[in-house]
Parts: sequence; structure tokens; C-alpha cells
Amino acid sequence: MHVVVTGAAGFLGSHLCDRLLQQNLMVTGVDNFITGTPKNIDHLVKNSNFSFHTADVINTIPVHSKVDRVYHLASPASPIDYIKLPFETMYVNSDGTRTALELAKKNNARFFLASTSEVYGDPKIHPQVESYWGNVNPIGPRSVYDEGKRYAEALSMAYSRYLDVQVRIIRIFNTYGPRMRHSDGRVIPTFITQALQKRPLTIFGDGLQTRSFCFVSDLISGMTKLMESDLEVPCNIGNPHEVNMLTLAKEINRLTGNTAGIIHRPLPKDDPTRRKPDLTLAKEHLEFTPKVSFNQGIKRTIKWFEKVLMES
Repeated sequence: MHVVVTGAAGFLGSHLCDRLLQQNLMVTGVDNFITGTPKNIDHLVKNSNFSFHTADVINTIPVHSKVDRVYHLASPASPIDYIKLPFETMYVNSDGTRTALELAKKNNARFFLASTSEVYGDPKIHPQVESYWGNVNPIGPRSVYDEGKRYAEALSMAYSRYLDVQVRIIRIFNTYGPRMRHSDGRVIPTFITQALQKRPLTIFGDGLQTRSFCFVSDLISGMTKLMESDLEVPCNIGNPHEVNMLTLAKEINRLTGNTAGIIHRPLPKDDPTRRKPDLTLAKEHLEFTPKVSFNQGIKRTIKWFEKVLMES
């Protein structure tokens, strides 16, 4: 089986390539390195089942051999990235999604869209179920990502309904683990980096807003299960273990021995106050249950960041 992965040099994309290659599949990665990094895939270069193309999927996916699966993960995915790269974010989720869908259609391949819990916006339903339409500000600073992903879902479903493309859509909840960029602006790498540098941890707002964090290996397991399932509607994948930012900051300070404490800054506009996936669909259709506890995952992530910061 030949699998194409867009965004292959990113945090999730590189872990997905690892998993697919472990299954002895032929994997072609595509990335333009806007937010991905060659370091994430350097270890794959000598694998005879892996090939890579530097390309912008907004314009083309330079794969000409038969394709069986297309995983579309290409997109900036953190607030710092998509506020810095608003047009790239919108275009990769519109034109880039269409390019990836066309590749799948041409090859009669199954298509996988990496969508996000951000389609729920600042939710008024908790935990979030896939049938919830969301509470998104369509013109706010986060809308380039939120609405970009909502458009990508709509386009994917149109290809499914009208062009008979087999489509699978995952809604990813906050994921963490090795290969995250320490400067990408998401809360776990930010907190860990600040703690390891013995600086105070920056909390936006009162710190009572929550997230539900899923370790990357569990997320990748959910991805591959969903791709090979018969589920034709969007599916939440994440970990329902919910934690507020104050608790998270205190735990990371404790685990790193950081005594610099915590500082508060104003909450950014449209920042969601709560996040927690309802995993009923994933449990019933994929037999998906996260395996890595938060305590295990955060320790492994801290250890990885210690190594990265020592090398930088």
C-alpha cells in the first residue's frame, strides 16, 4: 500500500510517517517546511520505503505513482503560526485540501482530513460531541484557522457526497509530545520551555480555562484506526482528561523543579474557555481509548525538551 502524507515534517506528520513505516507501508511525505522541520524526518531518509518531496500542497503534490491513502495534515496549527501566516493557513486548508482531494479522486484512494476541535470554537456544549455545530467567531483573529478547517471539512464532505471519494475526518483535540517546537506558542511547549529555563510560567487570563491533552502516540493510533474504519462522519480523537491551566502550570513547575512561579497576562480574543472530547463515536466504531496517562506523557515530553534545549 502506498500512502501520501502532507505536512510530513510537522509534529504530527512525522509521527504518523513513523507509524505507517512500522506497518511496512510505502510512504511519500510532502512538506514546504513553513512550520515543519527536516530534523523531524532525518531519521527516515535511509528507509527504503520512505520518499520525500519539498512542495507546497497549495499548488501541487508531485506524486505520480499509484496512491492508496492520502493523509492531509499540512497546515499551521498553533495560534502564533496562523496569526503570523493567515493567508498560508487559509489557502492550505482550502486550495491545499482540494489538491489533496483531487489526488485521492484521481487514484480512487481513501482521503483523510486532519481537522480540529477548534471547529467547535468557544463551545457552549461540554464535552464536545461531533453533532455540535460550534460557536466560532467567523471574523476574529483565530478565524483563519477555525473557518479554514470548517471549510476543509465541508469540501471533503462534498467530494464524498458528489464525487464518491472515500473520506475520513478526524477532529484533533490538544496533542503533545516529542517534536513539538518549543517556540510554537502552544501551552505545553511554552510552559515546559519556560520552566526548564527557570522563568515564570505565563498564564493567560485567570488560568481556570481547561484543555484535554492527548499524548501523540495515542493520537496517531486513533488516526490510523479511523483511516481504516468505515466511519464516514467526523470523529473526535483525544484524551478526556481535563485540566485547567493553573493546575498544569503548577505540575510542570513541580516536575522541573522550577521555583520562578507564575505570571498572568490578558486572555487573547476568542480563546476557548473549555475543551474536552466526547469519545463515544471513537470508542464504539474504532475501539479507541487513550493508553498514555498525562503523568507518563508529560514526563516523556519534559525529557525530550531537556535534550533539545541542551543541544540548542
